[in-house]
Amino acid sequence: MSLSALAAGAVVAARNPWPRYLVNEGEWRDASAALADGALTLIGLWGEVDCVHLAVLDAAQSDLAVLTLECVEGSFPSIGALHAPAIRFERAVEDLFGLEPKGAIDRRAWLDHGRWSAGAPLARTPHAARAPSYDFLPAEGESLHQVAVGPVHAGIIEPGHFRFTANGDTVVRLEERLGYAHKGVESLMAGADLERGLKLAGRVSGDSTVAYAFAFARAAEAALGIEAPPRAQRLRAVMAELERLANHFGDIGAICNDAAFVMMHAHCSVLRERVLRSADACFGHRLMRDFILPGGVARDIDASGVSHLRKGLRDWRRRFRGLITLYDETPSLEDRTVGTGIVKPELARQFGAGGFVGRASGRAFDARTAFPYPPYDRFTPEVPVLQEGDVDARVWIRIREAEHGMTLIERMLDDLPDGALRVETPACAGEGMALVEGFRGDVLVWLKLDAEAKIARCHLRDPSWMQWPLLEAAIEGNIVGDFPLCNKSFNCSYSGHDL
Repeated sequence: MSLSALAAGAVVAARNPWPRYLVNEGEWRDASAALADGALTLIGLWGEVDCVHLAVLDAAQSDLAVLTLECVEGSFPSIGALHAPAIRFERAVEDLFGLEPKGAIDRRAWLDHGRWSAGAPLARTPHAARAPSYDFLPAEGESLHQVAVGPVHAGIIEPGHFRFTANGDTVVRLEERLGYAHKGVESLMAGADLERGLKLAGRVSGDSTVAYAFAFARAAEAALGIEAPPRAQRLRAVMAELERLANHFGDIGAICNDAAFVMMHAHCSVLRERVLRSADACFGHRLMRDFILPGGVARDIDASGVSHLRKGLRDWRRRFRGLITLYDETPSLEDRTVGTGIVKPELARQFGAGGFVGRASGRAFDARTAFPYPPYDRFTPEVPVLQEGDVDARVWIRIREAEHGMTLIERMLDDLPDGALRVETPACAGEGMALVEGFRGDVLVWLKLDAEAKIARCHLRDPSWMQWPLLEAAIEGNIVGDFPLCNKSFNCSYSGHDL
């Protein structure tokens, strides 16, 4: 079933820039069946006080829409009962809004660990917090034992719990428990003005502050019916590609470090640091935080900044070529990465995995090309795709994206337009949505504003929602000792996921 057939005859609630349809339970169930059949791809699922929203992609038609179901009795038919990628979304909706997914196969709390002062904090009538006990899924068989890792880890990283069931050193099942980094972002968004909303969005996941700010700004602009000036659009993209470059450099080194190849880690860390210092010199902050604003950007980059970036790009490219050769010609390193942590292409498609996780497993989706937003409507990025789906493939996707990213930045600097940096944001009601490609994959922001342009509801979806479950599948059959390597090759965000 196509998206156009599914939404035929439904009431259009909004079109900024994609339509939102009000559907009944029958049409909601049809959407669930279409997701299960692979005709549609899940993009996001979130709630409000009295309704749930489902964002779906029709890849065959390059179409996207949001379906809204009113929850008159505080419940809705479970999507996850037929389509597993929706399960964790539904568990989060129930934690935050108290809306029950009828027929759900997993009703365990997800974000709510039983430590909140009240459960369903965004609901009209919050109820008691859910029980803190948590039953991990069982695994049956001879000589099985469990290994518990986290939520506190042996490093300065975010919290998450991993429960391994193993036979000897071979992983039979991995189950994740997340939510430890929950900080109530969507609750904090409610009633905030756009300036504060932008700051909150930019702090959802620190390594993706540009991507989140970019997506929030575009959603706000769609809601308000405005568009950022051409120069601002170009500077946003330059920052987005710098953020992608810095993270890819860091990830490549960190993956090699988890395979005990420290030399690559050291050199890649130097490259990442050089990119961050250039970002600081040109945009006033190492992570380029609070530079993107609804309507444009906060300040300009001068001629010396452009020259600084050009010089840096030449240096980074030269150094990176040698590191690619080093990675490619080190057999002991490839012995650890090739064939390890495989994500099958059919799973990547089913879960709508984006970024290097999806593209290493044959899914070519990239928000910059699927739904080109300025300036990517003029500067089309190359999207590398591999089929192997292992740690090595995820490294090579990063390598190719980093190489092309440096070329893309140079092209955008060569054609940097003059003009204004920002347009005024009117005080009016509206609704908008944006899909922006971050370094991990597509970041979704859905925003609803009241008559004073204050935030009535904002939902932010990190690409890690689609990727965390695939890590459980990737590690199955591997040894426990390869988990850090697999985990780093995914590099999912805890904070972005937990909100």
